[in-house]
Amino acid sequence: MIGKLDEIEARYVELEQQIADPAVIADQITYRKLAKAHSDLEEIVAKYRKLKDVMAEIVSVKEMLDGHLEPDMRELAEAELDELESRRGALESELRVLLLPSDPRDEKNVIVEIRAGTGGDEAALFVGDLFRMYARYAERHGWELESMASSPTELGGFKEIIFMISGDKVYSRLKYESGVHRVQRVPETEASGRIHTSAATVAVLPEAEEVDVEIDPNDLRIDVFRSSGHGGQSVNTTDSAVRITHIPTGMVVTCQDEKSQHKNRDKALRVLRARLLEQLTEEQEADIAETRKSQVGSGDRSERIRTYNFPQSRVTDHRIGLTTHRLAYVLDGDLDEIIEALILHEQGEKLKRAE
Repeated sequence: MIGKLDEIEARYVELEQQIADPAVIADQITYRKLAKAHSDLEEIVAKYRKLKDVMAEIVSVKEMLDGHLEPDMRELAEAELDELESRRGALESELRVLLLPSDPRDEKNVIVEIRAGTGGDEAALFVGDLFRMYARYAERHGWELESMASSPTELGGFKEIIFMISGDKVYSRLKYESGVHRVQRVPETEASGRIHTSAATVAVLPEAEEVDVEIDPNDLRIDVFRSSGHGGQSVNTTDSAVRITHIPTGMVVTCQDEKSQHKNRDKALRVLRARLLEQLTEEQEADIAETRKSQVGSGDRSERIRTYNFPQSRVTDHRIGLTTHRLAYVLDGDLDEIIEALILHEQGEKLKRAE
């Protein structure tokens, strides 16, 4: 590990020199690329330098202990050595985690698709709850949310809602949200007060750039029509809604939230590109399916991952057995406790496989 860390530190110093070069500063594209690479190594190098300082102190204290010391001074030195060894162990553990291979998609923005499952109108209302939860989570992190497409219901829920969240390393945190989310509560329309169980599926797709997925225009069938609202009534007097069918895969994306046909077409293409990238990634990783099953971030949308129980104000993440009785806070976007636990669990699994 030390050899690898020496290489990383040397690269960090090299990048530091390059981004201070006036010629590089003048070339903003190159400068941003090098500055990003430098920033990515900063945490590892800072911890490694702390580790080297601690290791140097350990050597110094051991040399003291090899000499002649008064009993009280020896006791102090031994206590200091124990503390230093503990700090070294903690830093080495942190560095092992930082050196784990990262998912190249972690840096990406995401397109989130939430669809009502079993439960009828109650499931559609739950989709609205989940959308607001992610909107508040994005707000807490300073991320931007952009609506892509939606199918609202008359009761205030959604049969489906698609939106993009943009910001710093969004996919690295939200990738754990893919799967079936289940809600247990008494619906407002339930006169007898019985608890119903409903569900919604969440898909978190990393945003795909044009360089990630090349789409042949000849593979697309694009239909335009008038946007419709509740009950099918027309809400627009022009053919601004867009339906794009990717002929080779049969994927269909419809966007009608914007009044501009051009904007709806652009959003539909972004959603289509993200879905195609996800399909390509799943195909490429089919040969390591067993490994993916052991990871909480596998993105399997058929897996029940979390239950939101209203009567007991309880949220349970079934993948790691985590339960919290802070339902109102979670639905208000306070998801970090759950997501941090999922990240730690996945890191632990990766460390086991790396041993």
